[in-house]
Amino acid sequence: MFTQTHPLKTLSAAVLVAAGGIAAAPALADDFYEGKTIEMVVPFGEGGATYVAAKFLEPYLEKHLPGNPRIDVQTRPGGGSILGANWFEQNAEPDGETILFTTSSTSNPYVLGMDAVEYDLAAMRPAYSLPFGAVVYVSPSTGIDSPAGLKEPDMPLIYGGIAAAASDLPTLLAFELLDLDIQKVLGFDGRGPARLSFERGETNIDFQFTPAYMSQVVDMVEAGSAVPIMTGGSVGDDGVLSARDAAFPDYPSVYEVYEELYGEAPSGVEWDAFQSIGAVTFNYGLTAYLPEGTPDEILEIFEAAIAAINDDPEYQQQSQDAVGGYSLLPASEVTEALSEALQPSDEVREHLRTLLSEEYDVEL
Repeated sequence: MFTQTHPLKTLSAAVLVAAGGIAAAPALADDFYEGKTIEMVVPFGEGGATYVAAKFLEPYLEKHLPGNPRIDVQTRPGGGSILGANWFEQNAEPDGETILFTTSSTSNPYVLGMDAVEYDLAAMRPAYSLPFGAVVYVSPSTGIDSPAGLKEPDMPLIYGGIAAAASDLPTLLAFELLDLDIQKVLGFDGRGPARLSFERGETNIDFQFTPAYMSQVVDMVEAGSAVPIMTGGSVGDDGVLSARDAAFPDYPSVYEVYEELYGEAPSGVEWDAFQSIGAVTFNYGLTAYLPEGTPDEILEIFEAAIAAINDDPEYQQQSQDAVGGYSLLPASEVTEALSEALQPSDEVREHLRTLLSEEYDVEL
């Protein structure tokens, strides 16, 4: 039985509200943020997907938060995002003026209980999330033109990735869940180099997150040099990671592919592991966290601002190309499900740690 090195704190009932809302509290002044600056901490370097998304959202937050604060996006790279998240845990005050904006590269080490983690994501208060889908595609040379072909390709399947405990993890868990025979070549410097390896024919199965897929892979699909097979999926109204990705409604989810291949819904520890990691990677792929202890009133401010951003015609238009057209998810739609995904059962956590250690030589 694995015991985490940091305490998991369950969110209080004041945070998790009936009917999915946040706790009722008096509204703050309409000019709450007037003259203030919100520091948005991105625990990666400039130019990556998280930084790009943060800069894209910056003017909309400045426009729709009351008092029109200045948003200052600050990068704090290092340790695969762990150093920046640790800094946030140690320094951010619960006054609504510091936000941690990050991805599964931060949540995965937390879920796995890695020794370097000093932050407690489950105790923080998510202000909003931006879904971040992913599409798995193959080379036509594999002979695969539908999910069923994954079990009987014309040639061995070779996948290129970065690292098993990083953003590759949900895709690797999907391969395990579906019981696919795939050779994994890890150690690429990023998903861009992995895609280039696919284009050169060195690998023949790949995935890309929504922005890169739309800007770099769609043309390949239209030219016939890539065949989309499935997406990671999206969390449906029932809380299950079974729904289709809103940005790619024509592609089946991993859940649907499992049903097609095996004639029943997925279950067991392999499914629970994929669903936990998949949810924080895809549905809550880019999440803005406020420090533990942030008052409900500030969460209400962000709830209203997120609704206004989603209704903003300019955001609706610009987000299509910038972030896949996803709507932002407010705290009332994120908090409870994200908390559950961040705190899987001991069985799931031990399964993940054992898999990473024995199959990928990951030292946790």
